[in-house]
Amino acid sequence: MDELELLKKDWKKEQPEFNTFADSDIYSMLHKKSSSIIKTLFYISIAEFAFWILVNTLPYFLSDSYREKLEASYENPLFVGLSFLSFGVIILFIYLLYNSYKSISITDNAKKLMESILRTRKVIKYYVIFNLVMIFISIPLSLYFEFNQNPEFHDQVASMDSGQMLVLYLITTLVTGVIILIFWLFYRLIYGILLKRLNRNYDELKKLEV
Repeated sequence: MDELELLKKDWKKEQPEFNTFADSDIYSMLHKKSSSIIKTLFYISIAEFAFWILVNTLPYFLSDSYREKLEASYENPLFVGLSFLSFGVIILFIYLLYNSYKSISITDNAKKLMESILRTRKVIKYYVIFNLVMIFISIPLSLYFEFNQNPEFHDQVASMDSGQMLVLYLITTLVTGVIILIFWLFYRLIYGILLKRLNRNYDELKKLEV
């Protein structure tokens, strides 16, 4: 019986050291995973930026009619402003993600790691919202530019009666809704999966802080 009591005492003495090692090990794993996730998000944002550049530049060189319409659109300051705003936001998004990755890479503090995860979540949330709002705005604006720059389309719309105009509005609303849904599902799939992993890391870090 005395030997059993001694073994219990030894086990209790070793228990805190085991817990400390386990917490440190878990933190290291969460740190590595979080850094890897944000690095992946950073690469995805660069790929998205490159994709939009190709989408906007390739048709310009491959289609004369598209080039003419685009050049005419650039005469409108609103179109130019929205274009610069969109690309500016993407560049800012890339910069903020890079900063998050760098801050996580050099931190050895659980609280700072949690703050970086929260900041990354907010950045992605606002970026997705901004893109969806831009889509909502850009489709009606595209029709407006087409109405003013394309005489044939202008004459067709001008000759429509109230019923036909209603159908045009409904189609525009439907197309806008479908495109927004497609982009929302895209961002949900690409960014949502990685954000869920970040959220799990954040929850685990909170447990370590308790």
